[in-house]
Amino acid sequence: MPTSAPATTDVIIVGSGAGGLSAAVTAAQGGLRVTVLERAEVCGGATAWSGGWMWVPGNHLARADGVDEDPAAFRAYLAAVLGDDLDEERVDAFLDSAPQMARFFHDNTALAFTPGAKICDIYGDLPGAGTGHRSLAPAPVNLRELGPDVGRLLRRQLYETSFLGLGIMAGPDLAGFLAAARGDARGLAHAVRRVTRHIADLAFYRRGQQLVNGTALVGRLLRAALDFGVTIRTSSTVTNIVRNDEDRVLGVEVTTPFGKERLHAERGVVLAAGGFPHDRERRRAHFPTGPDHNSLAPVTADGAGIDLGQAAGGRLRTDLASPAAWCPVSLVPYRSGRTGVFPHIMDRAKPGSIGVLRNGRRFVNEANGYHDYVTAMIAASSDGDQPEAWQIADARFVRRYPLGMAKPRPVPLLPYLRNGYLKRGRTLAELAHACGIDAAGLQSTVAYFNERARQGHDPEFGRGSTPFNRYGGDRSTGFPNPSLAPIEKGPFYAVRVVPGSFGTFAGLATDAHARVLDDDDKAIAGLYAVGCDQASVMGGHYPAGGINLGPAMVFGWIAGMDLLELPRGGSRVNQVGG
Repeated sequence: MPTSAPATTDVIIVGSGAGGLSAAVTAAQGGLRVTVLERAEVCGGATAWSGGWMWVPGNHLARADGVDEDPAAFRAYLAAVLGDDLDEERVDAFLDSAPQMARFFHDNTALAFTPGAKICDIYGDLPGAGTGHRSLAPAPVNLRELGPDVGRLLRRQLYETSFLGLGIMAGPDLAGFLAAARGDARGLAHAVRRVTRHIADLAFYRRGQQLVNGTALVGRLLRAALDFGVTIRTSSTVTNIVRNDEDRVLGVEVTTPFGKERLHAERGVVLAAGGFPHDRERRRAHFPTGPDHNSLAPVTADGAGIDLGQAAGGRLRTDLASPAAWCPVSLVPYRSGRTGVFPHIMDRAKPGSIGVLRNGRRFVNEANGYHDYVTAMIAASSDGDQPEAWQIADARFVRRYPLGMAKPRPVPLLPYLRNGYLKRGRTLAELAHACGIDAAGLQSTVAYFNERARQGHDPEFGRGSTPFNRYGGDRSTGFPNPSLAPIEKGPFYAVRVVPGSFGTFAGLATDAHARVLDDDDKAIAGLYAVGCDQASVMGGHYPAGGINLGPAMVFGWIAGMDLLELPRGGSRVNQVGG
C-alpha cells in the first residue's frame, strides 16, 4: 500500500530505477523533501532485472587498486566509438561527474560497490580502450540486512536470468558455478552452498534473500532513500505535468488506488520512467525490427515518461545511431502458457559455439557485445524478413556452459528439448533440418570455423582478438585462444535467437545538467530526465558493459545536485543548450 505524501514537496521523481533513485537520494541527502512516484506495485524497473554493472571510469575503487588513468583516455575512447554522435558537453559532464557520483554514494549511503577489475571495454583495438577497473557493481547484500520495508518495495529477480530465482553475479560467483559444471571441487562447494542457502530462504521467507546484480543495486538505493526520508509511493501513475503561464514545471497530477490528486514540487520534477521499449507505436516508428519486439524491461516501460516530457514541451531525440540498447534473446515456452525472454549475455562468448543465419553462415563476432550481435543480425536480414539467428553448439559445450536458458550439467536438458526451446541433432545436417537452416551452409561454416579455431584465430570476424573477447572466453579448454574451440562432438544443439533490448537509447533531449530541452534547445524550468527517459549520452552506441546504468546513476546524481542549487519555487534563466 502506498504511503501518504504531502501535497507540497521539493522534488518529485517519476520512476524508481537507478536514475530516479540516484536523483532522489542525492537531493534528499542534501536536505530536500523528495517523493518518488512508481507506477508499478514494486520498485526497481528494468534496473532490478539487470546485471547491475555500471560503467564509471575514474572511480575511487580503481585508484585504491593503484589504477589511476588519465581521464583523457576515457574521452579518447568514447570519441573513437561515438564518432559524429559525440555530444561533447554531455560526455564531459558524464566523465567529470562519474567519479564524484561513485564517491558520493560510497561515503554517504547504503550503496557499497564491488570493482570490475578485469572487465574490459568492448572495442579493445580503439584508442583509450580500458582493460579493467572502469566498471562498478553493487556489493551483494542479504535482503534481511536492508529491512522489511525494502523487501516490501523491491522487485524480484528476473526468473530467466536466475537459477530457480537465485541471482548469479558475473565474476567469481559465476566462475564458481561454471567450475562446478566441470566437476571442480571448489566450484561444487560454492554452488552447493549458494543453492542450499537459496532453498532455505525460499522455505523460510518465500523469496530469495541473497541479492546480487540489479536487485542489490535497487535494494541498496531504496535503503538509502528511506534512510534520508524519501517518500516512496507505489501504484501511483503520473498523468500530467503541471506548469504555470511561464511554462515552469510546478508539479504533477497523479492517479493512485485512492483517487486522483495534485502534488506540488517546489524545485522540480525528474522523469525516470524507463523509456519506451514496450510502446508499440514508437517501436513501429523507430525500431528497424518494427512493432514486434521482445524487451527485457518491465511492461510499464511503455513511453509514459516520454509522453509527459513531450506534453510539457520537451523534444524526443531519435537521431541516434540506434534507437535501443539491443540484446539477443531467446523465447522460453512454459507449461503455464507464459513465454519467457532470456538474454544471451554470456554464452555467445564461450568457446565452442557460433551464431548462424538461416543460410548456415556466421554474421558477427559472437564474443563482442550483445548490442553488436543484434545490430549485425538486423543488417544481415533480408528485406521484409524478421531477423533471427541460431546459436549452435556441441555436446561438449552444453556440458560445460549454458546455451541460452538451458543450464550445464548436472541440470538436465530434457525439459528444454521437450518444449522445443532447444533443438538437437545427431549430426549437423540433422540439426540443420530441425532448425530450418541450410545444411550444406552450416556444415561448410562449421568445418571452416573448426580448422581455424584449432589454430587459435578467426580470420572472418576476429573473434578472440581483443581483451574483451578473451575475458569472456575460457582458458581451461586447452585450445590456444580462450574464445575459440571447435564444434565437433555430437549430438549438436541450437537455440533460436531474435532481437531484444534492455531499453531504449532514443529519449528526451537534455543538457549537461539533465534538464529537458525544448525544440529551441532551451531548458524547461523545473523538468529533468534521467535513465532511459533521457536520450543516451552514448549517442546510440555501446562502448562498454554498464553504459545504461552508469549514465543513469551519474545523471541522476547530476540532477539531484542541480536541484539542490535551485531556490524554492525559482529557476535559472533559460540558456540555449544548457
